[in-house]
Amino acid sequence: MTELPDVARTAIGAARLRAQESERPDRLFDDPYAKAFATGEGPVRELFADHLAFRTRFFDDHLLGAGLSQVVLVAAGLDSRAYRLPWPPGLRLFELDLPELLAYKDGVLARLGAEPRCERVPVPVDLREDWPAALRAAGFDPAVPAAWLAEGLLIYLSAAEAGELLTRIGALAAPGSSLAFEHDAGGAARLMAAARTRPAMGRLAELWKGGLGEDAPAWLAARGWRPRTVGRAELAERYGRRWEGAGGFLTALRQGPAGSPPL
Repeated sequence: MTELPDVARTAIGAARLRAQESERPDRLFDDPYAKAFATGEGPVRELFADHLAFRTRFFDDHLLGAGLSQVVLVAAGLDSRAYRLPWPPGLRLFELDLPELLAYKDGVLARLGAEPRCERVPVPVDLREDWPAALRAAGFDPAVPAAWLAEGLLIYLSAAEAGELLTRIGALAAPGSSLAFEHDAGGAARLMAAARTRPAMGRLAELWKGGLGEDAPAWLAARGWRPRTVGRAELAERYGRRWEGAGGFLTALRQGPAGSPPL
């Protein structure tokens, strides 16, 4: 396997946990490709198993329910949503991630003979670079509403970096677009502290910067989004799983121009 940067290697661990969830009789989703990605060692451990199962199912449902013709996965990782979800005809799914990671992903899927269930458009780019230009060059239409997903990403960014990323998304998001990412008000610090007590997780925890913080809903509301948070406790009841602790997910709807009717 091509040597991947540390942040990209977390995708291997996430794939391993998706493979484990897919083998459960009460699985929340089925990712038949995850096991092929989950080779070698990855830094993600069982501490995240239920968290990853919840977030995968929640984001799957959110993206399918958005009913939009464009989907943008920011830091797409090794998830195979383009291949495993029942997308409507004509949908275009853009996957932004590091060139090395997308090359590894494409190689595995090619060996499996996998065929996407939508128009999949890989966009190999470093998110520290001008990724909006790369996305537009790949065919993304900023005049058309899109469903944006930043899964498992913001914790690796500082508040300033997360704010810059979301500002760039906002500049490309037409009214009616949706946005989703994890939201754990005050919980990111607790999670980082717990991970740092486990030797196997120390290297991963060193990469975490905490993300946008607990004011994410207010931050988005002040910038033209209508946010909504969903707690993992609520999802645990919905999914028939146990969950102890706080945390959850945030979705937001892009509002129209000033003075226009609410969406």
